[in-house]
Amino acid sequence: MTELAPPRTPDPAQAPPLRWGVMGTGWIVERFVGSLRRHTSQQVVAVASRDGARARAAAAGLDVPNAHEGYAALAADAGVDVVYVGTGHREHVACARTALEAGKHVLVEKPMAMDAAGAEELVALARDRGLFLAEAMWTFFLPRFDVVRQVLDSGVLGEVRTVLADNGEHFEPDHRILRADLDGGPMLDLGSYPIAFATWVLGEPQRVTASAVGHPAGVVGQVAAVLSTASGAQAVLHTSVFGDTPVTAAVCGTEGVLLLDGPFYQPGDVEVRFADGRPPQRWTEPRTAHDALFHEAAETARCIDAGATETPLRPWADTIATLRVMDAVREQAVPE
Repeated sequence: MTELAPPRTPDPAQAPPLRWGVMGTGWIVERFVGSLRRHTSQQVVAVASRDGARARAAAAGLDVPNAHEGYAALAADAGVDVVYVGTGHREHVACARTALEAGKHVLVEKPMAMDAAGAEELVALARDRGLFLAEAMWTFFLPRFDVVRQVLDSGVLGEVRTVLADNGEHFEPDHRILRADLDGGPMLDLGSYPIAFATWVLGEPQRVTASAVGHPAGVVGQVAAVLSTASGAQAVLHTSVFGDTPVTAAVCGTEGVLLLDGPFYQPGDVEVRFADGRPPQRWTEPRTAHDALFHEAAETARCIDAGATETPLRPWADTIATLRVMDAVREQAVPE
């Protein structure tokens, strides 16, 4: 087995240090802040919540010097260069809008908005203000996916005809993903990964077909979708909150197949197998899971320092295309 070309990811520790303000106090915020501290020179200087006591508790627990009651207060903080939005899905657009209107650059958790229209609103505002905006779809910032990027760009797979991707997970009954009032179900949390991956590889589809099964908790339980492009390529995608699934992905071409073992959207290996029987090629990295969130922050810092308003690793058009597909899937995937 031979080695694939290594990732071209710049050293994250060399990214220009910026002062970050964080909106939200939950699970993803804890991991984001910890990852930045361990691997970059970025500084987290403020945290905000709608609840002042919660903001102060989070600041103390995360060793962040400033706590703000309300997101507008953080956006107005002159000591903050860039805002990370790590709130609940429904608050993403409002929080990002508040930060952009205050003149702050923004990295907003995936999905950037509840629908494509919300993302288009934020993109228009960022463009008008000349500010950086990106969706924190961390997958595309990982070294693993620069290896994938190089394989796809090389054409070694031949004509890509099929993308397969799956993301299902077991959740305890009290988890927020099973609460309808918190926009539960698999689509926003889990389904965004297979859909983003498929649209990244194949482009925006010409046709979307989907079906869903309900969950006893009152949310969608699982969704299966087929995306079809004008060229005849297809993506077959699945997401579920009923239980653990393989969480693997594949890009299948006429000359070879690229395989991503699970969880495909996290750090891990890349393998390419060839139709002509030549030895496969592989690239291997440690499975560091969410400790790799720092890559999206380092790229944000590099882009802001360069005066860019978007990143080529997750451009605005890709974010909007993914959300358009998610909108189409949700329109069809209504449990009977």
